[in-house]
Amino acid sequence: MWHKTAMAVALAAICTGCMTAEDRRAADEAKCRSYGFVRKNDAFAECLQRIDLARRADLRSASAFDPWDRPVIYRPIIIRPRPK
Repeated sequence: MWHKTAMAVALAAICTGCMTAEDRRAADEAKCRSYGFVRKNDAFAECLQRIDLARRADLRSASAFDPWDRPVIYRPIIIRPRPK
């Protein structure tokens, strides 16, 4: 399962690296315009801000993923002498 997740994160990182900042900004503006917002408006700026915040949150959650970080279960073995 984690193989698929790691592959998706790697693919997203590779595809994100292909876009320049200007391309990403143009795509974000097009998305906000598709929602019906008009440029040079507070709502348009808020739309762009929310897209940027969502992108940053996705990057933080992807970098926090560690498939080898599993909880350690410690169960000590107690050996008691047999009663005589």
